[in-house]
Amino acid sequence: MTTDSTATVFGTQEVRRARYAIAAVFTVHGAVTGSFATRVPWIQEHAGVNAGQLGIALAFPAIGASLAMPLAGAISHRFGARTALRGLLALWTLALILPALAPNLLTLCAALLAYGASAGMSDVAMNALGVEVENRLDKSIMSGLHGMWSVGALIGSAAGTVAAHLGADARLHHTVAALVLTALGLTACRRVLDLRSEPDQEPPPRFALPPKSALIIGAVGFCAVFAEGASLDWSAVYLRDVLDSSAGLAAVATTAFTLTMAVARIAGDRVVDRFGSVRTVRTGGLLATAGGIMVVTAPHAAVAMCGFGLMGLGIAVVVPLAFAAAGRSGPNPSQAIAGVATITYTSGLIAPSAIGSLAEATSLVVSFGLVSVLAFGLVLGAGVLRAGDRKVPASAGAVRDAAAAEPRP
Repeated sequence: MTTDSTATVFGTQEVRRARYAIAAVFTVHGAVTGSFATRVPWIQEHAGVNAGQLGIALAFPAIGASLAMPLAGAISHRFGARTALRGLLALWTLALILPALAPNLLTLCAALLAYGASAGMSDVAMNALGVEVENRLDKSIMSGLHGMWSVGALIGSAAGTVAAHLGADARLHHTVAALVLTALGLTACRRVLDLRSEPDQEPPPRFALPPKSALIIGAVGFCAVFAEGASLDWSAVYLRDVLDSSAGLAAVATTAFTLTMAVARIAGDRVVDRFGSVRTVRTGGLLATAGGIMVVTAPHAAVAMCGFGLMGLGIAVVVPLAFAAAGRSGPNPSQAIAGVATITYTSGLIAPSAIGSLAEATSLVVSFGLVSVLAFGLVLGAGVLRAGDRKVPASAGAVRDAAAAEPRP
């Protein structure tokens, strides 16, 4: 977002309300993803595509997001942060309708391209606003915001599971969900910070290569998201194929990983405030590495499940802190955040297939040995997130100075 973040002063109560508003935005954003994920089998059947074709189609959200993310900064510059987020979030929630309408592979790819583009632009806009609120509050909130995204994804997937169990047509389900989430999102956006660019400020380029700082920070995010994608998609398979576990027990590994990530993100802000971004990520990297070693050396399922849980705990706060560091790494927060987001989206896209290809050539044990090595990369690279440790901007100081003059509720 190309705003002069130190030029606009907001009252303490307004900033606090903005925190809850942006948390609601993250929840709505996650709910769209959860709603879509549970109806993929219905969408596959409706479009008449096989598993290989579905795999091709599911690459298009990441492609669309990567192409469109750089546009978010220009949109925020032109319309202001609040209006831009309102429009981009509405595009994202309404885009939920499109995939279920697709009758064939070509239209499904086009629908998922638009779905991913709106997801990416709204993702950049809400993370940039989250960093702005964090600056003004002078305490970590980004981990909690991403935790709320996970909560939204769980709510959306729960509703989708019920709809699928009842045999509801996904076109109807997603239309109703999209309208409800659009209304909730627009309501939440009314309270986010209304940041605007200075009149003489140059607009950012519509498309530009990410700055070098974003590439370095993104490399750390890449390691975390690779471990996340590998664990989410392959943990159950690992327990089944390597440790001969039942399907039900294998599914517990994925649940353990997801729950530890969600809990750690919601609780992570306090840890970051106490120990700082670098020490938090370095410790998390050690936990994730230990978890990976437990997985590859596990003699039975219980040890592997503990290992996957440790990995989820260790990598949970890395991506939120990477976004926070990117937002403070230069004069153009949106461009830097878009760069980091593009790298992490790419990591999430290639991780499952990379693990599968390596497993086919060697074994799943070797694949998760690679995950352990990348997890240790968090320990080595944590220092680049030092920008995520807040330095109080002039606006945050002004907020505190004005606090005494504001009536307490």
